[in-house]
Amino acid sequence: MGAWLRKKAVDEVDPDEVPTGQISAAIIAEADGVTSPPEGTVAVEAASKTDVESTTTGPADLEQALADRQALIQLCLYALDRARSGGVVERLEHGLAGIGVRALRPDGERFDPAVHEAGGAVATEDPALEGLVAETEVVGFADHDRVLRAPIVIVYAKKAQ
Repeated sequence: MGAWLRKKAVDEVDPDEVPTGQISAAIIAEADGVTSPPEGTVAVEAASKTDVESTTTGPADLEQALADRQALIQLCLYALDRARSGGVVERLEHGLAGIGVRALRPDGERFDPAVHEAGGAVATEDPALEGLVAETEVVGFADHDRVLRAPIVIVYAKKAQ
């Protein structure tokens, strides 16, 4: 199915004159099954993958891409810390997980000072709970195997007698 293209050049169109969310007549015509282009438009074949020039990337481009990735991850973590909506937090965490950045919530795991930061303790009389993470105060994050931010946790400690 071909796409429609208006005869008027794209750079001649003032973006401020096009309403946000406007659906062009060409798209509507295509959706309605109209086979001839609307007046003032011409049919154009869609570009294939072979029509698109591939760009070569060198070491400098790769380094820049990795630096950009790290900057975006840090921006997402900043936004997560300030998000007030559970839905926004969930969406950001899901997006980060899609690129290998996972949230660290070690509730119920054995406290490990190499991976966790103790933010406090809660007393327990149960010896089985002693040394386990009771609650995550601040979620941590890891990029694949590299910890970006250690989770701050509350740890069960033996109740003082």
